[in-house]
Amino acid sequence: MSNIKREKLVVIGNGIAGISTVEQIIKLGGKFDITVIGQEPHPNYNRIMLSYVLEGSKTLDDIVLNDWKWYEDNQITLHTGVTVTAIDGERKVVTADNGLTVPYDRVIIATGSKPFILPVPGSDKEGVIGFRNIADCTQMLQAAKAYKKAAVIGGGLLGLEAAKGLVSLGMEVTVVHLMQDLMESQLDSMASRMLQRELERQGIRFLLGKQTTEIMGDERVTGLRFKDGDELEAELVVMAVGIRANVAAAQASGIEVNRGIVVNDYLQTSWPDVYAVGECCEHRGACYGLVAPLFEQGQVLAKHLCGVDGLPYEGSIVSTKLKISGVDVFSAGEFMEQAEHSVIVAKDDWRKTYKKILLRDNIIVGAILFGDVSDSASLQSMIRKKTAMTEEIYHSIMGTECAGKGSGKAFSLDKMPDDEIVCGCNGVTKKAIVDAVTLQGLTTVDEIKACTGATRSCGGCKPVVEQILQSVLGDGFKTAGKQGICPCTTLDRDEIVAEISAKGLTTTKEVMHVLNFSNPEGCSKCRPAIHYYLAMLNPVTHQEERESRFVNERMNANIQKDGTYTVVPRMYGGVTTPEDLKKIADVSLKYNVKVVKVTGGQRLDLIGVKKEDLPSVWEELDMPSGYAYAKSLRTVKTCVGSQFCRFGTQDSMGMGAFLEEKFERLDFPAKFKMAVNGCPRNCAESCTKDIGIVGNDGGWEIFVGGNGGTKARLADSFSKVKTDEELIEICGALMQYYRETGKYLERTSEWVERLGLEQIRAAVLDDAKQRKELVERIELALQQVEDPWKKVLNDDKLRNTLFQDARPVGSK
Repeated sequence: MSNIKREKLVVIGNGIAGISTVEQIIKLGGKFDITVIGQEPHPNYNRIMLSYVLEGSKTLDDIVLNDWKWYEDNQITLHTGVTVTAIDGERKVVTADNGLTVPYDRVIIATGSKPFILPVPGSDKEGVIGFRNIADCTQMLQAAKAYKKAAVIGGGLLGLEAAKGLVSLGMEVTVVHLMQDLMESQLDSMASRMLQRELERQGIRFLLGKQTTEIMGDERVTGLRFKDGDELEAELVVMAVGIRANVAAAQASGIEVNRGIVVNDYLQTSWPDVYAVGECCEHRGACYGLVAPLFEQGQVLAKHLCGVDGLPYEGSIVSTKLKISGVDVFSAGEFMEQAEHSVIVAKDDWRKTYKKILLRDNIIVGAILFGDVSDSASLQSMIRKKTAMTEEIYHSIMGTECAGKGSGKAFSLDKMPDDEIVCGCNGVTKKAIVDAVTLQGLTTVDEIKACTGATRSCGGCKPVVEQILQSVLGDGFKTAGKQGICPCTTLDRDEIVAEISAKGLTTTKEVMHVLNFSNPEGCSKCRPAIHYYLAMLNPVTHQEERESRFVNERMNANIQKDGTYTVVPRMYGGVTTPEDLKKIADVSLKYNVKVVKVTGGQRLDLIGVKKEDLPSVWEELDMPSGYAYAKSLRTVKTCVGSQFCRFGTQDSMGMGAFLEEKFERLDFPAKFKMAVNGCPRNCAESCTKDIGIVGNDGGWEIFVGGNGGTKARLADSFSKVKTDEELIEICGALMQYYRETGKYLERTSEWVERLGLEQIRAAVLDDAKQRKELVERIELALQQVEDPWKKVLNDDKLRNTLFQDARPVGSK
C-alpha cells in the first residue's frame, strides 16, 4: 500500500480549460484528490458546439465531453450549480456561495469569461441576453417559438454563430455591427465581404456601421435605436459584442488581476499554489478567447503540477475557424498587410475561394483562407514555427505546378512535436493520434474520431489527421487509395462506366467478360452495381436482370430475420385517406400481419407478411409500392405547411406529394430520402435528408447531402429559388447528376463530400445548358418506370417463378 500523500487539488470551473487540464493530469499519473466546482448544473460540455444545440442539430447530451460517470470513474468530486466566492490563501480553503468550503493544497482557477452587455438604456429588459451557455440557448429556443424578429449585436465569430442558430429556428435575424467589416479582428475587407455575401444568401441580414444607443420597449424589448436615429424592430436581442474574463473570485481574494488573472509562464498567479488557466487568465498582457490556447496552457500546467519536465508557456498563435452551413473561413497570425509585408493572394470568384498569406522577411507570419480551408492546419503550424516560404510550400498551398520539384508536402509531420495539438476543438495531440494508429491498429479517420475525438467537432483538422495516417502507415495507406469496385476487378466506378459507354456493353455478363473480371459470374457486390450503371446509362434499351438485384429488390419487399417480409404502401407526402387506412387495417387482419409500424418517413410498415401472401396483399391493397426496399426514392417527408400551420409559408404537403409522385420508382445509387418544410422550423427534418427543401416567404431553399444514418451529416445549403417550377427543375437536375456521378451504394452525404459542393453547383446551377440536359435525361428515364407490384401481378410467369413454390417459414 502506497504511503505517498495525495495532494488536494481544487478546480474552480467545470469548462473546457479546467477539465482538459485535469485530463492531462490523469494521463500523466498525477496523484491528487480532485474536487471540481462548476457554476452550471451540467457536466463538462463543448461550448464551441452551442450554436449546433441552438439550431437543433445537436442536443446537450451530444456536446457533453465528460459525462457524470467520467467524474465517478476518475474519483473526482463534482459540485455543480455552485459559484466560488473566495479563496483563503492563509487557511488554504475555497468558499462557495452555498456555504461549501473545500480545503486545498493547489487551486486551479478556470472560471472562463462572461459575455459583455452593452451599457445602453434598456439592456436589462426581458428578451436581451448573451450567448455563452446552455441557459442562453434555452432562452433563445423558447423565444423562437413565440417571436419572429431577432437582432444580434456583434458581427464577430460568436455573433455570426448565434445568427446562424436563430435563422435555422425560423426567425428573421439581423446582425448589427459597429464596424463596416464582419470579423474585423480576424479577416481583411475582402474575406469579410465574401463572408457577408454568403451569409446573406442564407437568410441573415446585416446592418453595418451601426452604433446601438438604446434598447426600446417597456418590460420586453421591442427594438433597437441607433446613433444615426434609425430604428430596428426586434423581439429578441442577443448581445455578442465580446467577452470579459471572469475574475470575480480572484479579485475578491486579493489575487493580482488586470484584464484577467495575471499568470507567469507556468500559469501561476501572484499567490503560491494558486494557478489560472483559460479565458480568465492574462499571460504576458494577453487574454485568449479561443479554444486552442486553453489546451496549450493546460498541457504546460498539468506537467508543472505533476513534476514532469516541460517547456514553459510562451503564448499562442491565435487562429479562428468558422463554419456556417457550408461557409468555411480560417484566419491565423497577422492578416492586415503593412508596408513591411510581402503578400501572396489568390481569389477565385467562380469557386468562391480566397487565399492570402503574409510574409515578413520571407517568414510566414499570417494567413486567411475562405471557401477552401484544407491548408489551415499546415499554415497554422508554419506560422507557429516561423517557417520560411519556399517554392515547394508556395506551390502546395496555392495549388500550382512546381517545376522540377515534385509534389511534396507543405510541411513535414516528422518535425511536428508530439504534443502539438492537431484538433483544437477537442485538444487532441499528434502523439494521441499516432498512438491510436500504432498501438490500437486504427487505419481510418472515422476510427481515429471515435477513439480520440479528433475531427469530432468542426472537422477542420481532418486533412492533418489523414496526413498523420499516411505518414504512420506508409505504403499500407497508399495501397488503400485506388481500388476496384470489388475483388473481381481492379477497375473503379468511373472506369467501368466509361468502358460500358465506349464499348456499347448491355448486360452484366457482357461487362464482366469484356472487362476481364477475375470471376466471370461476378459477386454480390459488383453485379448489382453494374446492373445499376447499365440501367442508368441506357434507360430505354436496358433489360431488367432480376438475378443481379439484391433479394429485397427481387422480391419487392424487405425480408426480416424470421423469413417474413414487410410491405410499405406509398403515401404521397405522408398523406393518406380514411379509406386507405381502413383498407390497410382490413388486409393486415386478414393476412395476420404481426405489427403495423409508423416509419420515420411518415408511412405505415406492415411487418410479418408471409412470402406466399405478398402478391395477394399487394393486390388487395391496390396501392403503389412505397419502395422501402429499393435503391430509389423512399419517401418525401412533409410538415403540414401553409395549409394548416400558423407558421407555414409554403404548401409543403402539396409540394412533397408532387415530388414523390414525380420521381418515385427511379433507381438511384443508394436509397434516397427527401423532405419538404413549409417554414424554416424544420419539423420535417429536411436538414438530414438527401434533398431537403425549406419554404420561406420568398420561395424555397434547397439543401443537399444530409444523412440521419450511421454517418450522420447535416445537409448543405445548395440554392434558393422563387418559384415551384425552378424548384422542380433543380431537384430533377440534381438527382440526375447524382445518378450519373454517384458510386453504387454511395449516399449523397458521401457523394457531396467526394465531389465537393462547388463542383455540383457548377454542373447543376451555373451551367444552364447542362442543367437542361440533365432534366431531359431524368425525364427520359422516368418514362420507362412502372409500379413493380403491378408488373408482378400482371405477369403470371414472374409471379409463379417468385412465389408459387413458396412455403411458410418452418414448413418441411
